[in-house]
Amino acid sequence: MRFLRKSLTGLFLMAVTLALLVYAGATVRDAVQARLAEEPRVPQARERVFAVNVVPITFETVVPVLSAFGEVQSQRTLELRTAVGGALIDLDPAFVEGGRVETGQLLARVDPAEAQAALERAESDLLDAQAEHREAERAIVLAKDELTAAQDQVALREKALKRQMDLVDRNVGTAAAVETAELALSSAKQAVLSQRQAVATAEARIDSAATQVKRAEIALAEAQRGLRDTEIRAEFAGTLSEVTVVAGRLVSGNEKLAMIVDPDALEVVFRVSTQEYARLLDDAGQLRHADVTVTLDVFGTNIQAQGRISRESAAVGDGQTGRRLFATLDAPRGFKPGDFVTVSVLEAPLERVARVPATAVSAGNEVLVIGDENRLSVEQVSLLRRQGDDVLIRANALEGRDIVAERTPLLGAGIRVNPLRGGAAPEAPAEPEMLELSAERREKIRAFVEANTRMPAEAKTRILAQLDQEKVPADMVARIEARMGG
Repeated sequence: MRFLRKSLTGLFLMAVTLALLVYAGATVRDAVQARLAEEPRVPQARERVFAVNVVPITFETVVPVLSAFGEVQSQRTLELRTAVGGALIDLDPAFVEGGRVETGQLLARVDPAEAQAALERAESDLLDAQAEHREAERAIVLAKDELTAAQDQVALREKALKRQMDLVDRNVGTAAAVETAELALSSAKQAVLSQRQAVATAEARIDSAATQVKRAEIALAEAQRGLRDTEIRAEFAGTLSEVTVVAGRLVSGNEKLAMIVDPDALEVVFRVSTQEYARLLDDAGQLRHADVTVTLDVFGTNIQAQGRISRESAAVGDGQTGRRLFATLDAPRGFKPGDFVTVSVLEAPLERVARVPATAVSAGNEVLVIGDENRLSVEQVSLLRRQGDDVLIRANALEGRDIVAERTPLLGAGIRVNPLRGGAAPEAPAEPEMLELSAERREKIRAFVEANTRMPAEAKTRILAQLDQEKVPADMVARIEARMGG
């Protein structure tokens, strides 16, 4: 009996299973046939509209800024070198790296013993030469006096000869007396010649003495200069650099000891391209003394100084291009020679130009203009300057119209766009409203969330964490309470 009951139960379950399978197969067949019998639905095509930022074309007078990189250097530098060799003494405390010195300040001295001895010898030689000159002057006075006396003696002899000749004419004198007078006159004239020779010799002695005095003075000046050369002084006020000596060191002639740099007479040297150089010329072809701004970036803190272009290099230089320009700084506070700086040069003003983002202009100098029905069209413009992230363009036919600020490969002529003017950006999402729940209400929501088995574990963890906060989002509470009510 039990066997029969189990057999009948098995047959019944098998019959039910077969019936369910047949029903499921029929349902699937009917669904497939209904699907195949339906007409295909073609989705309606819709034009895609892009949202773009636009900027208006507004013409104005703009002063372009040319940017370049340069190096600060001093207009006045002086190498301190020794004129003579010897031991370095009397070193000034300011004779150190970075020491500030004043004009004429004694910085160091080479041992002056030899130079002092040479100066004293030169002074004594000058005294000897001056004494010789004075003696020569006294000698010529005596020689001239002797010449005068000899000339007077000649005059007396001539009178004596004339008297003897008169006596002979009167037959009173003798020929022997006349001859004696003639011989005496001849001797007197010979004495005059000798005295003239003595005067000439005295005059030559004066000239020689004068030459000796001059030579002694030159030697004295050289000795004084040699003594001054032992002193190392600052030619102008500045700062010492590259100091390589200490007190007591033996130095040789013409050895470099340091450099003086004038920190207040600074200039910046920078190089521009030939095209940029051409924009800095005036109508006469001369370089304009344009204003410049020099900026030194020190970890985000900019040090700036104003200046003016002063000159240009005479040649391009081997292996170089462009032009090398120099600009004098007005008040170079904080700058040092060797600083690498950014130089901004003000060019001549450009009239009727528009400043637009550089992303608005293509490589072919084309822009996308907003036309009728907000459709794009391509227009040609003249690119004049690049100013950082902006460009200066000129296109008179586009005045007052809007162009696309940022071109993308998806944009082109004929495409419809949604223009966002004024750089409008999507609004930031509003802060969610927060609620303060009572303890009973908070526990009911927590119990419902913990008991919900269909909720993902991650979402459940996030909601429970929010319920632990003092304030809970109002929209989350509303959703959960709506489910609790359902």
